[in-house]
Amino acid sequence: MLLVGAAVLATMPVMGKGKYQNFKVSSYIRAQDVARMADEKFLNATWETVSSQVDLDKIYLETHRDAFTVDEKTMQKVKKFFLSKGLEVGGGITYTRSEPKDFETYSYARANERQTVKEVAEFTAKLFDDFILDDFFFIDLKNDDEIAAKGTKSWTEYRLRLMADAGRELVVEPAKKVNPKVKVIIKYPNWYDHFHGLGFNLEEEPLYFDGIWTGTETRDPGSAQHLQNYLSYNIIRYFDNIAPGKNGGGWVDAGGINMSMDRYAEQLHLTMLAKTPEIILWNYMQLHDVKIQPEMMRRAWQDAGGNSFRYDEMVAPFTKNGKSVTPTTMARFASVTLQQTDALVGKLGRPVGIASYKPWHSSGEDFLQNYLGMIGLPMDMYPQFLTDRQQILLTEQAAKDPQIVEKIKAQLRKGGDVIVTTGLLKAIREELADVCELYCGDLKAIVNDFGWQGKSEREFIIPQVKYFTNDAWEVVSAGRPLNGGVSGYPILLRNTYSKGTLFVLTIPDDFGNLYDYPAQALNVIRRTMSLDAGAYIEGPSKVALFPYDNRTLVVENFNDEAVSVNVIINAKVSSLRNLLTGETLQPQEEQSAPNRYFRGRYFSHHGATVFALKLPAHSYIGLEY
Repeated sequence: MLLVGAAVLATMPVMGKGKYQNFKVSSYIRAQDVARMADEKFLNATWETVSSQVDLDKIYLETHRDAFTVDEKTMQKVKKFFLSKGLEVGGGITYTRSEPKDFETYSYARANERQTVKEVAEFTAKLFDDFILDDFFFIDLKNDDEIAAKGTKSWTEYRLRLMADAGRELVVEPAKKVNPKVKVIIKYPNWYDHFHGLGFNLEEEPLYFDGIWTGTETRDPGSAQHLQNYLSYNIIRYFDNIAPGKNGGGWVDAGGINMSMDRYAEQLHLTMLAKTPEIILWNYMQLHDVKIQPEMMRRAWQDAGGNSFRYDEMVAPFTKNGKSVTPTTMARFASVTLQQTDALVGKLGRPVGIASYKPWHSSGEDFLQNYLGMIGLPMDMYPQFLTDRQQILLTEQAAKDPQIVEKIKAQLRKGGDVIVTTGLLKAIREELADVCELYCGDLKAIVNDFGWQGKSEREFIIPQVKYFTNDAWEVVSAGRPLNGGVSGYPILLRNTYSKGTLFVLTIPDDFGNLYDYPAQALNVIRRTMSLDAGAYIEGPSKVALFPYDNRTLVVENFNDEAVSVNVIINAKVSSLRNLLTGETLQPQEEQSAPNRYFRGRYFSHHGATVFALKLPAHSYIGLEY
């Protein structure tokens, strides 16, 4: 077994001044902070602190936020300053009336507020050839005017139409009349599964905005939004598939840095693993104001050494432009992480994974794909049902498509696999019965024992899946207990139809309990769902796999302790090579299946090559085969 410190700072190539090899690094200044920069002393002091610790390629200057617009004289002064520092300069708008009041937006049913929105777009277009709308180009109001305008439509129907029209009529078209060269970009936040309820229209808006941008902030996964680490990668891929070639970059803030420097660094790193061309470090004043605090930002796992993100090296004095610099803010964490990631991403191809179909404006099992990514299943979400894949994953969201069962049948008839979750099975039971007569209702089971595939450390609740004996077969089962117990329930169930196989993947009531599935059970699920990825991993949860189409992959450990992992390539290959160090990893000897009942596709490495490695806490490795 090879112990791997995935990224070795000493082996990194030297980057050019203020430039990166594979992407741009930018920051964004809020309108209220731009206004403060009318004071030259403040402008110069903040730049000195930020620029000494992180190299930036571009700055975005916001003209408007919280019903406040920066005056043109100040905007021009600050723009000129950053241009003089060799940075590209773009604009930004946040269409809020009051962030402290639950992010109160403008009311798009009121003529005077619509006029304000239009005038701000025109003002910004006069100053810049490109500008970004920050997170809040949606509507969260239910005042009397909005209620009257909604009429008999649902709030979702009303808001989707309202905001799609507002973006075109009040922002893009007025801006281009003022400045025909201007590129108007909409930045979408991280809570993508709820967009349609507040009017973000992913189906129409990317068609007329010149570009889109992606919020990749995952912060503390246990906080209000409950967004898992993997979202920082997955959401980029989803938006890339929605608007190929128009997704300009990711956007990460300091949220989560209280959990450790590693949590902040992981968000930056995962954003760039998705091969996005630019990242915005939100925001410029955070880069200046969020001070390095060892008691909050350094964790015990750093003592073990070998980590990818090395706190002690990041905070050590360094030389820049012939001067010694002692890091003082989070800007240094961003700089080291992004330079380190830059050394890796240029060696990676196009991301690939398990195709997951999410129809436009669909709900159900919200953000589940990010939990699946955290158990080692590489996700690749699409707004279309792909017909060129060996496997496709369907969550409850797919129930929004009235033709979903016919699409399932077509995939199975050609010999492909369909993996449906228990949420979807419950939603389309009657329609799906033409393929397989299964039932998933309101009955629950408490489980903690997966038989020969191990036990979980806690009990948790799963939905019960019912099926006809000998018509469907359990691949993974669980009970309380399963061995020596009196009942068991499917965790992974299979059924055949025509030339294909339908699988049902049981999702626990609390998605976080997926992390409690024992490693051997996860291994079977990963192996079953690996046909399009070309590889899979074996090991505990909270280890993610990122495969690419040029026979490269990244494995990343999000656990607070080191883990042992097998990397299995679905082909016979001679070795794996560490993309950063050049070190070569040799394959393990093939082991036989547990017994004669468990041979075959789901329980054997037949035709594959197995490699063993050990990953330190919060670390990654890039590999080529």
